[in-house]
Amino acid sequence: MAVAENLQEPVDENALVRRHADLVKRIAHHLAARLPASVEVDDLIQAGVIGLIEAARHYSGTRGASFETYAGIRIRGAMLDELRQTDWAPRSVHRRERAVSEAIRKIEQKNGREARDHEIAAHLDIDLAEFHAIVQDASRCQVLSIDHGGEDGDETMDAQDDTAGPLQHLQHDEFQQELARAISELPERERLVLSMYYERELNLREIGAVLKVSESRVCQIHGQALLRLRARLKSWRELAAVS
Repeated sequence: MAVAENLQEPVDENALVRRHADLVKRIAHHLAARLPASVEVDDLIQAGVIGLIEAARHYSGTRGASFETYAGIRIRGAMLDELRQTDWAPRSVHRRERAVSEAIRKIEQKNGREARDHEIAAHLDIDLAEFHAIVQDASRCQVLSIDHGGEDGDETMDAQDDTAGPLQHLQHDEFQQELARAISELPERERLVLSMYYERELNLREIGAVLKVSESRVCQIHGQALLRLRARLKSWRELAAVS
């Protein structure tokens, strides 16, 4: 007898969990491919199983999405929560990322154009090698998106809260529009790297082969794109706050 995933028949939570156990592994391995080697896949799977159980417990066919779609969101969210709790990125990395984003923001506000590597490094009084190391760290640590405010004012990439009210939904939609605009205005190579990484889901090595640059250079470009977006979206948030 097939397990129903709607309101007409009771949902067998245990059956849903058993049927979608492989979904947890797929999401875990896909996410792990974008994380440092120090992150254990088994830890992600363990967190994902909890997300799957919660999804089975709360799923309703009236949500307008299949159980697999709904569960995928909950599973990935549980894995990201686990990453936030363990916080595998040292606080010094977050501090340096914020400093670079702030430097980019100030330089671009002053000059009315994109901030260049040497300008950012000079603003921070560091050499280019140290600057490139910071943006590489940013690429490794920013597995989330740039959405709601996180700890210490950091942006994260959480999905929209389905319990939010009309104002929150409006703000989220406006932010998504601004994010899309900010991405479209990135330097061409940064925009291309983001497209290949997030839309085509290529890894850094594969992107490097396409662009004919090293994997470490792709990591730098990716990190700098994220920090540039963070800087530009902070400016938008400040304007939105006073409008």
